[in-house]
Amino acid sequence: MSDRMARLVAGLSAGEPLGDGDAEALASTADILTLGMLADEARRRRHGSETTYVRVADVALPLAGGPPNIPPAAREVRVSADAASLPSSLPALHDVVRAAGTVPVSAFSLADLQACARASGLPLVDLLRGIRHAGVACIAEAPVDLLDEPEAALEAVREAGLGLARLTIQRQADAAARVALIKRVVELQHVLGWLPSFAPLPRSWSAASPTTGYEDVRQVALARLLADNIPSIQVDWSLYGPKLAQVALTVGADDLDAVPAVDDESEGSRRATLEEVRRNIQAAALVPVERDGAYGRIG
Repeated sequence: MSDRMARLVAGLSAGEPLGDGDAEALASTADILTLGMLADEARRRRHGSETTYVRVADVALPLAGGPPNIPPAAREVRVSADAASLPSSLPALHDVVRAAGTVPVSAFSLADLQACARASGLPLVDLLRGIRHAGVACIAEAPVDLLDEPEAALEAVREAGLGLARLTIQRQADAAARVALIKRVVELQHVLGWLPSFAPLPRSWSAASPTTGYEDVRQVALARLLADNIPSIQVDWSLYGPKLAQVALTVGADDLDAVPAVDDESEGSRRATLEEVRRNIQAAALVPVERDGAYGRIG
């Protein structure tokens, strides 16, 4: 371990803030074990041993055959649709909200809504107010690498009376760009102060050159260490699977997103999704806590 990393380890272990150049030093280190240890310490200082997860029912618009059947286990209903057809989708969106009952409903990508607003000439906040009036609780995601003027777009979400489920990264990027995106998230939270969660792993990638497990672990750890003003660092269970999710929980992540709301028990109850989620959390010496789409704890 270099002298600089040794000083960083001592400072971060004592809860000291990062100084100038420290982010680059952490991002460039090959000592992934030390990086993961530091991120785990930071995560445990904030959350203790508790790890949250949310069971999500995905609904696509337009609806086929009437209102959707929402699984009883769902704690968030997440709606996907073509933002360009938003005005004609609002009645169906309202039907989803009614079918969800007390379960929070999230919908749309903020980047898609921003593009729709510019194409239509309507103010973004007006589109967002229409979504809020349909009963939606929050925008499903805001990909920081796709948003133009992200601060203004996120302010419009707040002005419309909506929440935001998570900040995300859409595209795979090189190491320098990944660190720059985390810094952008930190700056946004510094200005806004209400962003609840950040999912630092890309939601799409090149089939010819996907990210490696090493890069993914590094990104989660860096997100926890650098974005110390963001409450939760999140990993998508459905997108990344149980193995990476479990490792991520030991290097800074504290929330599992997109756990399916319907258990598949075709391979027995021990292999059912909910049991596997809870078992993976416990295997990381952590305590599973279920939450809903508004980050309210259940039970």
